[in-house]
Amino acid sequence: MTIEKKEKYNVAVAGATGAVGNAMIEILEERNFSVGNLLLLASERSEGKLLKFHGESIAVRTLTHDSFEGIDIALFSAGSERSKEFAPSAVKAGAVVVDNSSAFRMQDEVPLVVPEVNPEKIIEHHGIIANPNCSTIQMVVALKPIYDKVGIKRIVVSTYQAVSGSGKKAIEELSIQTKDVLNFKPVICSVYPYQIAFNCLPHIDAFLENGYTKEEVKMIDETKKILGDEAICVTATTVRVPVYSGHSESVNIETKDKISGEEVKKLLSNAPSIKVLDNPEKSEYPVAIQAAGKDEVFVGRIREDNSIEKGINLWIVSDNIRKGAALNAVQIAECLTGSDK
Repeated sequence: MTIEKKEKYNVAVAGATGAVGNAMIEILEERNFSVGNLLLLASERSEGKLLKFHGESIAVRTLTHDSFEGIDIALFSAGSERSKEFAPSAVKAGAVVVDNSSAFRMQDEVPLVVPEVNPEKIIEHHGIIANPNCSTIQMVVALKPIYDKVGIKRIVVSTYQAVSGSGKKAIEELSIQTKDVLNFKPVICSVYPYQIAFNCLPHIDAFLENGYTKEEVKMIDETKKILGDEAICVTATTVRVPVYSGHSESVNIETKDKISGEEVKKLLSNAPSIKVLDNPEKSEYPVAIQAAGKDEVFVGRIREDNSIEKGINLWIVSDNIRKGAALNAVQIAECLTGSDK
């Protein structure tokens, strides 16, 4: 299903006052997306709040089932429950929904899209296109060129995920706890079950009966769907770390055909949206603070895994709010309208 070609498109951002919603607005402006009218939607408590777009102040309106009349594209980042409740209303009103939550990702009829990886799936939509999990997006962007070249049999990933992935309250909690620890005050935990300041928590989202967390299962299932390969073996351990912005991942892959570390570096250096930083002698490798505010997926520490015949190790870093959410959604909108860069 395609979208009608227009000079300008009416765009709604649902969840406009959140971190991802704010980033969506910024990126629409930065990339000069052809916006006619921009409708900003959030919960009742944000009604009337003013947000800037191209120098104009736009008042936030309350998200309702009647919000989407005349809207062409609705970018949702309002959480799974609100997406389930309101996205069908947007589709009914004639909008194409790009949803950032997990609500629709694994539904067979909903494309799960990363534009650098599987843009051809966009046209299969029936009104809703799903944005993958932030940690999945950066990994598949880096792995796709390798997958196309030599195939991938197995992926083992451990993540080091920033607190911004949990929202504004988690960012505040890290700041408050850090100050309290340094001032020898008692630490209060509300967002996380343990202190996050100066600590690492191998626990993102709820635990399942099989011992994995929902976040880990998202990475496993979404990777297979995006790459279109159910035969890939994927295992994940996701960890929350005391970093404000930027997810980091240690990824080990077993390829079907042999490829050297140097070949991988060359391959990724020529791939879209990837920046290779890999000069260990000069301590050049990706770190979270480098990725903050950037659109690229950064890859380094590329080397052969000497424990197996066809193994490669990579270190992958990206801004989880931008490429991991907002930018990917806007890129999907660009593909929908034929304005992708």
